Amino acid sequence: MYKIRFLKDRLAGKIMLLLTVFSAFIIFLMAFGLYQKARPILAIKPFTELLFSSSWHPLRGEFGFFPFIMGTLWITGVAVAAAIPLCILTAIYLSEYAHTKIREWTKPVIDLLAGIPSVVYGMWGVLVIVPVIKNHIAPSLGVFSTGYCVPPGGIVLAIMIFPVIIHVSSEVLRSVPHEIREASWALGATKWQTVKHVVLRKASPGVIAAVVLGISRAFGETMAVLMVAGNVARVPKSILDPAYPLPALIANNYGEMLSVPLYDSALLLASLVLLIVVLFFNIISRGILIKIEQRIQ
Repeated sequence: MYKIRFLKDRLAGKIMLLLTVFSAFIIFLMAFGLYQKARPILAIKPFTELLFSSSWHPLRGEFGFFPFIMGTLWITGVAVAAAIPLCILTAIYLSEYAHTKIREWTKPVIDLLAGIPSVVYGMWGVLVIVPVIKNHIAPSLGVFSTGYCVPPGGIVLAIMIFPVIIHVSSEVLRSVPHEIREASWALGATKWQTVKHVVLRKASPGVIAAVVLGISRAFGETMAVLMVAGNVARVPKSILDPAYPLPALIANNYGEMLSVPLYDSALLLASLVLLIVVLFFNIISRGILIKIEQRIQ
């Protein structure tokens, strides 16, 4: 009887290990599949030419990803610049100042932001942010803008990455040992001085990891940004110019015009580039968080 239970236990462990390995291996299967589909265009055009060319004319066989990469960087940069101060200050308040009841009521609201469909964010951007840019901000700067440009995409994206940065940052701040705070207070430091010079310095790697996770989340967002960014295939020269991020290019065009030679291969190469970038940022953030956990233990 004991041997049967022992064998069942070992079998269950092996099955769970197999499923875990398969789950982790899916990402490599995806990357391999995208690479196989992207090989036709890589066999004809150098990868560096595809990345740094600004000419996007599929009918002429020109597939330059540079405008889309720059559009992604512009919108992600605005999103991160808007999100970082708000998210870090919110995380500091929730971990250091907020009453327990306020913290308990706030967390579900932040979780709700993560659960709202991206198309709802996009519609909100179209109805609220785009008219503000078009009718107020652009005229006050003496320029014309349709409103579909970089800032609406960045603002919508910033709100969408709030939950990621706030949750990770607050957890990292709360993981700082309380004895360190008490030692700072014993030396006469105020609460804010303790947070600024002791807690934040101790938790800074984790906060950086939270920001990196937010960036990786921002890189892959599609629908909301697609609705408000303008989607013009040229490199933005100012913040009020339209942008065309890489995920929007894939979502807008895959399934159409596939009769054009190499068109599907180019779009799948763009998917592979996006996958590698997001995977890179996730690996960095996870590595930082693992080091923090090892340091705390």
